[in-house]
Amino acid sequence: MATLPEVIGFDTDIVVASQPSKTWIIDRNTMQVSCMDAGLEAVRQAVEIALNVERYKWTIYSANYGSELNDLVGEDEAYIIAEIPRLVEGALSTDNRVVSVDDYVYKKTDTNSMTVSFTVHTVYGDLVEVIET
Repeated sequence: MATLPEVIGFDTDIVVASQPSKTWIIDRNTMQVSCMDAGLEAVRQAVEIALNVERYKWTIYSANYGSELNDLVGEDEAYIIAEIPRLVEGALSTDNRVVSVDDYVYKKTDTNSMTVSFTVHTVYGDLVEVIET
């Protein structure tokens, strides 16, 4: 009896099935799990988490997950403005529900910090995200 297949065909069609994006949603007011969702709210939560997880720091996450926004602390304002789009888009590029990111608006809050808002275009609609550096 043969233990290996006799014929391996390279003409076999490969079907890529997208996985459901259902996740537990955390209610921001009560900080408790409130429901499950697979739409825009699920993507909003995934974007928030991806931007707040420091890449390469936690072994529970792969090296492809998270952001490097913490590297901007203490940098010059012009450098931060130049790097934010690259770092945000890099952090969100692994999520196939995110189509694009644009409309970056920079607002200096005091001498040492800045608020950046931007629009994340997803397959479920658009959402606005705000980060502080």
